[in-house]
Amino acid sequence: MTQSTGYAITALGHIASSGGKALFIKDIAEATDLPHPYLAKIIHSLARRGLVVTRRGVGGGVALARPPETIALYDIAYALDDPLLELRCMLGAAECSDERACPAHAFWTLHRQEQIDFLRRTTLADIAAFEQVQRAKTAA
Repeated sequence: MTQSTGYAITALGHIASSGGKALFIKDIAEATDLPHPYLAKIIHSLARRGLVVTRRGVGGGVALARPPETIALYDIAYALDDPLLELRCMLGAAECSDERACPAHAFWTLHRQEQIDFLRRTTLADIAAFEQVQRAKTAA
């Protein structure tokens, strides 16, 4: 996955673990140790794709557009056009296919699909649960 997708998952997991309340991007960036300007761009991309809603002013911030258990990590990767989801050869930019089976084809076909399956079955609720466990460990 790209750095953008990783940052988005981290940030949205943090929002999901906040119990559904809207959070300001600067607060998310600070809590997750992500760069604020870069995170702002990511959040705006996710808002255009309908994964988050943003509101300005008092009571504003960023909130998930749907319940966290309905947002798969795949949805986030798709919204950010993550190259992992493209059918590309791992050894180049050509399309990966059985007709063009390079030495890495069998390996990449299997492992790429495993990664995509993981992204489809893992939700922001899973990430939020992890975040809450980490916070409890830190507080203890």
